[in-house]
Amino acid sequence: MNHFKTILVLSILLLILSFTLKKTETSQNKWQTLFNGKNLDGWIVKFHHHDLGDNFANTFRAVDGKIQVNYNDYKEFNNRYGHLFYQTPFSSFHLKFEYRFTDQWMKDAPSYTYRNSGIMFHSQDPKTILKEQDWPISVEYQILAGAGDGQPRPTGNMCSPGTEVFFKGEKYPQHCINSSSKTYEWNEWTSGELIVYGDSLVIHIVNGEKVLEYTKPQIGGGVANGFDPAIKVDGKPLTEGYIGLQAEGQGIEFREIKIKKLD
Repeated sequence: MNHFKTILVLSILLLILSFTLKKTETSQNKWQTLFNGKNLDGWIVKFHHHDLGDNFANTFRAVDGKIQVNYNDYKEFNNRYGHLFYQTPFSSFHLKFEYRFTDQWMKDAPSYTYRNSGIMFHSQDPKTILKEQDWPISVEYQILAGAGDGQPRPTGNMCSPGTEVFFKGEKYPQHCINSSSKTYEWNEWTSGELIVYGDSLVIHIVNGEKVLEYTKPQIGGGVANGFDPAIKVDGKPLTEGYIGLQAEGQGIEFREIKIKKLD
């Protein structure tokens, strides 16, 4: 009888432990929606030439369940590189989003910004970005579309303002790495995914296919300007940071932005 009771108690304890572990795993691996589809609550804007929180000319907008980068109220671009940051930093995560370009492009913006945008990650805290700093120290999932000239233009590339990465085992000397994706039309919805494991492995995915992989994101290199020197500690591993949507003179829309934390 005592033996039976012992087995019964152990079985109950195992069931409780199993349920607890499953519940913990479920809560840790739950998808979180970053954009509520209605407004920009939970997001922080920063533009070159402007103070933190100044959404110049209502560039970033919530419209019909999408976040828009919209230049309707601009007279000139004036190098107003902008970023819309989610309020919480992340370390290891799986990010999913969909995007498509619009037909807006500021002609006084640099030519490379045509049908070009991006999502920054492992970015410095937006509160530390100076008023005259152009780009945040961060790593970028670069978004491109065909330029209409018939030339290949892959999307899901990597660019590195104020940062560096390792590609195929070696520190990559240039600012951007092209992915293996095909060229997509500017006005078609395209899905992107970003899988990041702290300062170790980063994977870019486009429409369900892995298109790029690199490792060891860290502070270093050039391109970013006007930053606080105390923030740019070259060689410092990027273990976490902020996620930001980019505005560089090209109109774009984002939707279905969600994230899942990874162990």
